[in-house]
Amino acid sequence: MTFFSSIIAGILGLATGIVLIITQKGGISEDSFIYNIVDKIVNVLRSIPFIILLAVIAPLTRFLVGTIVGTTAALVPLIIGIFPFYARQVQNALEQIDPEVVEAAQAMGSSSREIIFRVYLREGLPDIIRASVLTIISLIGLTTMAGAIGSGGLGDIAITVGYNRFQNDVTFAAMIVILIMVFLIQVIGDWLARKTVHM
Repeated sequence: MTFFSSIIAGILGLATGIVLIITQKGGISEDSFIYNIVDKIVNVLRSIPFIILLAVIAPLTRFLVGTIVGTTAALVPLIIGIFPFYARQVQNALEQIDPEVVEAAQAMGSSSREIIFRVYLREGLPDIIRASVLTIISLIGLTTMAGAIGSGGLGDIAITVGYNRFQNDVTFAAMIVILIMVFLIQVIGDWLARKTVHM
């Protein structure tokens, strides 16, 4: 669940974050109409508590994957729940880039596409990596919450086996595995961010 939902949500979130940064006021492709629409969609989706989102989009989940229970069904709400969060993180990361660097690229005749790939994504890579780490850790939390609807995974084990059957050792073991996953992701993410700063 974490792997596939992070890949798909990462692509959607990165694309959405780029659209937000280039169409906002003063952006390289300023367009208040597109920005306002995308911005409102991101805000609305970010505002819905995940447990409610699971229920609200159940018909969409059933339409797309044919069921609302299990690991595959959990991918739909996980992606919809996390990509707006990542999009906003990407937007914030790209806003940290010195505007003079963007202006210099424009003065040299770079196209919008070249500025996106050679300036925004290259200069903002360390911050994007940090945002990705934060998003993946948040996603792990959502996958455990999705266990409440029988999505499978560690959250499901902790609830159906550990909590419901009063097997506290199972719940504790699931928690330890999740903590180890979070720790490893954080360490790897910090290492990658430091590496890219010096590129």
